[in-house]
Amino acid sequence: MRLTTLLTATAASLALAAPTQKRADYCGQWDNTISGPYTVYNNLWGRGDATSGSQCTGVDGLKGSTLKWHTSWSWTGGAGHVKSYANVVTKINQKALSAIKTLPSTWSWSYAGADIVADVSYDLFTGSTATGAEEYEVMIWLAGLGGAGPISATGQPVATVTLEGQSWKLYNGKNGQVNVFSFVAEKQVTNFKGDLMVFFSYLTSKQGVPKTQILQSVGAGTEPFSGSNAKLSVSAYSLTQT
Repeated sequence: MRLTTLLTATAASLALAAPTQKRADYCGQWDNTISGPYTVYNNLWGRGDATSGSQCTGVDGLKGSTLKWHTSWSWTGGAGHVKSYANVVTKINQKALSAIKTLPSTWSWSYAGADIVADVSYDLFTGSTATGAEEYEVMIWLAGLGGAGPISATGQPVATVTLEGQSWKLYNGKNGQVNVFSFVAEKQVTNFKGDLMVFFSYLTSKQGVPKTQILQSVGAGTEPFSGSNAKLSVSAYSLTQT
């Protein structure tokens, strides 16, 4: 079973008028750096399940609201267990889904390496309060590489839907007390441009997610299971909220 641990972003400064420069990679378990409204985490939360491996993450620059970043890793052992979630979390206003108009995002990425089993995914959490326990997790998988699969109570999708110009298989299951919905793209989406609120609108209208749920955080990154000399390169990422 794939597990996920949420790290809440610390408050970020406003985006700088001038582009920020490439920064040195960081490799510690909980290392992170802030670039404008974004916090980029290395997040090796599951490394204890690996027999060997490491991961380092770095920021390549920020221009306006568009971030460039990367993560490099190798993990062996612990089949079926996620080892990490290098990801970018955006500073947002934590409010009810019914009060959020749009969450437009762009994400262009590429992956290189050998025997990669990983996903590339958005990871959003909601709860009854802004800082209380998470109740729903919504993942949007732009890719499941090497047979990686989402949390599912049955192993089968509960629906197939077309949203933001792509076809997605929707899975549902529990991670502890958290109700997890995962939209998995039927074809890899290496250049995503869309409104993440469209996915919530479907869940509130068709899958019983309450509109009163408060959006607590929005992450976007990669969950590696195993592979060697792997590198996720994000050439452009942005997310805003209205």
